[in-house]
Amino acid sequence: MSAEPTTVDRVPLEQSVIDALKRVYDPEIPVNVHDLGLIYSLEISPEGFAAIKMTLTAPGCPVAGSIVADVDRRVRAVEGVTGASVELVWDPPWRPEMMTKLARVMLGM
Repeated sequence: MSAEPTTVDRVPLEQSVIDALKRVYDPEIPVNVHDLGLIYSLEISPEGFAAIKMTLTAPGCPVAGSIVADVDRRVRAVEGVTGASVELVWDPPWRPEMMTKLARVMLGM
């Protein structure tokens, strides 16, 4: 008889993943990727797999690879996360209006 797959409480795990995302910064902008509005979706499976769709401020971003890799690394390090996928998407295009109020204040907007 096989054991039932372990399920996680997704609400606190999602908050822990968001906290991890708030430690990832675009090196050109002193605001984290979450508050910049670069995270378009975050889904946590019952087993703890985190699926993220994100964008960047511009398609030609010279540090795109390092930002995506940092998001992946930090999310995978969250206790309870069993795996992660980070998909870079360009639709809809990022706009400054997607930033949180805190981010706009930090950037003097």
